[in-house]
Amino acid sequence: MSRIGKLPIQVPAGVDVTIDGRTVAVKGPKGSLSHTVAAPIEVTKGEDGVLSVTRPNDERQNKALHGLSRTLVANMITGVTTGYTKALEISGVGYRVQAKGSNLEFALGYSHPIVVEAPEGITFKVESPTKLSVEGIDKQKVGEVAANIRKLRKPDPYKAKGVKYAGEVIRRKVGKAGK
Repeated sequence: MSRIGKLPIQVPAGVDVTIDGRTVAVKGPKGSLSHTVAAPIEVTKGEDGVLSVTRPNDERQNKALHGLSRTLVANMITGVTTGYTKALEISGVGYRVQAKGSNLEFALGYSHPIVVEAPEGITFKVESPTKLSVEGIDKQKVGEVAANIRKLRKPDPYKAKGVKYAGEVIRRKVGKAGK
């Protein structure tokens, strides 16, 4: 058995899980998400409100899908109860961010400001001109939007200027040796 896949998924109070064929829909206080589980994997709901994920055999593909499917369903439940947040920091002279409605406007050393629109289900919080966070209920979407923002100006290895995740350690390089 998969070490991750065999673990039962606890459904907290206030979360409603419906299983319709291969589609698992989760509804909670922060919103609702749905996911279609891959073909051989089965998700069942016990009478005590615990979800279990099973696979038909021990083929390599099914083993991989077993743990993946269990984690995706567990992430949906976490998303609709607490949500996900990805914090970003901006460092560099003149590099900053400001909120323009639901969008973000970045000054990252280019000749023009960069505007990032918030996709559906994602909200931006600007704590200061150099700190922001991406919030939402879908873990994959939060991570993707944060990665796209980081990609606007990756931290350079010499001065560590750019957009980085909070707590990310930038591997620094030594500059060229002077005479």
